[in-house]
Order: sequence, then C-alpha cells, then structure tokens
Amino acid sequence: MPPFLVRNRAWPAAVAVLSAAGSPAAAPAARSDAPRRGVVEALERGAHPLRSTAPYGGTRDLRALGRMIGPARVVGLGEATHNSHEFFALKHRVFRYLVEKKGFTTFMQEAGWGSGLRINDYVRYGKGDLRKIMREEFQGDYVLWNNEEYRRLLMWMREYNRTHRKKLQYMGDDVVYPHVRIFQEIFRYVRKRHRPDLVPRLRRLYDGLIPTTPDTKAWNRAFQKKTPAERRRVLRGSIRALELLRTLRRGADPRAADWAEQQARVAIWVARVSAPAAATPALNRRDQGMAANTAWWYRHMKSKILLSAHNAHVGYAGLDPEHKIKRQGARLRDTLGRRYVNIGLTFYRGSFNALDIRDPRRPMRRFTVGPPARGTGERVLDRVPYRDYMLDMRTVGRPARSWLEGYRRTRNIGNVYPQPYDVLALRRTYEILIHLHRVRAAHLLDGTVHAAPPIRPPSRAPSRARLPATL
Repeated sequence: MPPFLVRNRAWPAAVAVLSAAGSPAAAPAARSDAPRRGVVEALERGAHPLRSTAPYGGTRDLRALGRMIGPARVVGLGEATHNSHEFFALKHRVFRYLVEKKGFTTFMQEAGWGSGLRINDYVRYGKGDLRKIMREEFQGDYVLWNNEEYRRLLMWMREYNRTHRKKLQYMGDDVVYPHVRIFQEIFRYVRKRHRPDLVPRLRRLYDGLIPTTPDTKAWNRAFQKKTPAERRRVLRGSIRALELLRTLRRGADPRAADWAEQQARVAIWVARVSAPAAATPALNRRDQGMAANTAWWYRHMKSKILLSAHNAHVGYAGLDPEHKIKRQGARLRDTLGRRYVNIGLTFYRGSFNALDIRDPRRPMRRFTVGPPARGTGERVLDRVPYRDYMLDMRTVGRPARSWLEGYRRTRNIGNVYPQPYDVLALRRTYEILIHLHRVRAAHLLDGTVHAAPPIRPPSRAPSRARLPATL
C-alpha cells in the first residue's frame, strides 16, 4: 500500500499516548463513564451467545445472527485487528453459514481487485498453486492476509465449487495497487473487438500506471517519486482510456463491455488514490473506490456478498476523530440502503500480528495486549456473562442503547502497532456487534514473527491528542 496509508507525522505523538489517547470528541473521564448495573443487564438481555469461532461444525447458534442480518444482500464483517486467528476463523464460519442458509456466493475482501481476479481463478477453476498465489498476491502491507486461516477458507470455497452447481467467488475491492491483471483484461477485450491497433495507444495512456514488477512496494515507491504534475498526467490518461473503451461498446456483448469498462474504472481509482500528496484525500478516495467496486460486483454479478475488511472500512466511522473520511460502510449504506448491514468485532484481550511502527524496518511482530484501559467500551462489553456473543444494537433496550450511542475509546488496530485507541460510538458505527473475550495471533505462512517487546505506558498523557487516520 502507498506509504501515506501507514506513515503519518501524527504517529509519534499518537504512540506516546497509546494508553490514554483522546480527541476533541473523546469520551468523558473513566469515573463518569462507569456504567450502572442496568447497562450490563440490558446488554445481557439482548446478547446471543456465540458457541464457537471454529469454521466447521454446527451453526445453530448463528441463526440469531441470520435473523439480525435479515434480507440484507451485502454484509460487512469487520475485524478489530488485522491478524487474529479468531477473527479470520469466524469470518470463515459466518460465510459458510451465509452460503448454506442464505444463498451468499461472494467473499469480498479488503484486498486488491487484480489479486482478487487471480485468486478467484483458483476458487472457481482450481488454477495454480494456492500457496504460491497467496505468497505472490499477499505481499507488502497485505502480507497479513498470507495466513493459514485464509488458506483454509479458500480451500473450502474451492472444494464447495467442486460439488455444487451454484459457484462461490472470491474478490478483492481495494484500489491501492494497479495489478497487471487489470490491464490484461482490458487488452483482451480490445483484441476480441478486433481492434488490436488500439492496444499501443492504451499502453501510452496507461504509461506510469501499468506495473513493471510484481513487487507492490517497488511500484508504490516509484509512483510516489513522481511529481504532482506527472501523477495528474497518469490520472488523465486513465480517464481517457475509459473513454476510448466506451467507443467500442456498440455491437459488443454488453457483459463483456461492462467487464472491461469496470477494469478501466479500477485503474482510474488507483490513479486517484495514488495521486494526492495528503493522506486524508487519498483515504477518502480509497474508501469511495472500495464501495464503488463492491456495489458494482453486487449489481452486475447478482451475488450476495460477505464483505471482509477492517472495522473502520465496514463501519460508518472509525480511525478518524475529525470525521473527514467517509468510510466504505457509509457509502454502501447510501448506495444500497437496507440491503447493506454491518457487523463490528471487538475483543477484550489477546494477541495479533502487526508491523512494528517503532522500528524503521517495520518487522512483523506478535503483540499481546491485556484488558483495555478503564473507560473503554470493551471493559463494559466483557462484563456480559457470555464469553463470546452477538448483539443487535438496533434493538437493544435501555439504558444500554444510550450507553452504546456514547463516544468512548475502543480498540481498532490496523496493520501497524502500537497505535492509540479509536474514539467512536458503537451503535452509530455498527448495527450488529460480535464481542470476543480473547483472541490469538493468526498463523502467518512463509514468514517469521517474533514476540514484540513490552510497551511501556506513558507517564503522562496530554489533554488533547490528534489521532492519525490509518488502514
């Protein structure tokens, strides 16, 4: 991913207030935030126990989740860390339930569009060696997806397709890297339209955007070295390329034309995300592009989708204390209405893998965190007498409803750590909540992970802390 997604001048200050981060919209002090017993009792009345996060076995307990999801066609399922076993295993379990009981057919992930096309070739047709594909596609900041949990999910999807007429599909919706597969699809369409003479012209329009190396970090470094004028030229070229493709639509198979033009739109989104020098416009465009891709897939593939991404991307807010970023979840709600529903995940304690932001080399570390700080949402959620549970926050009774609408610190950990708490109102951000008492680090493939050194809490926290917008 582009460096601006994880490198932010606000980070050093944010890390310094890791245990006590606030914001202009921060929650009240811990003493006034302590819940009355009635809040926990109301949460318990609305909670449904989650019997297991394991992918296989019975799913009877997920019937309650099925009722919460209702007729929604796109379900955003978040994660409070980007690399914990229980989150990934639970996504496998929920997707299996939605496939078997509600007719869902697409697992869409916070991953590159082009990578999704290649992985889908394996899921649909068994093309390639899965370990090799995952190693090549899940690199750079996406290395967190190269894990045993997702490998088992993809293998299950492949095996399902062997024995069922209705096929499952895997897709990525992200727009931070211009995978070569995108351009291969465009050129193939042009040649089928008997216009191979246009291919050199399209290559010129896409100059600077077509990757010449499979190394995503190398492409990002090269693109970030371009001047703002050069980046704008690349963006204009990608827009002109789509206009050129549209001239071939007359007499073409509408589905083939739609497919090629969608690849061209993805290329435009990549150029738009990569062009800005500032982080906030790029992150806004990234979430906008992700939402556009998800909505396009739903409409054109006629497929119900489980959308897997970070809590911030599936939610209506998050990792953005000043609310300058309109998240993918909010955009999907605007586009799809009640056909979209989202599920946030929280946890009380446990471990996860992440890139160590304290080290310039960004090594992969296994971090372990204990109970969250006083005054955080998870401290109260974990008092409900179920180890793991599901909660429909749209129907929860009072006084829990008011408590869930209050802004307070919550763990939302991305691909780097340490990082401060997020500040959000759970009920305003998600419709459904799944709380897990404990999580463990996921099992990374082809990588070495070392336990992180302990993080010392700050001796004093400033009264105001500007939290960075991150992945």
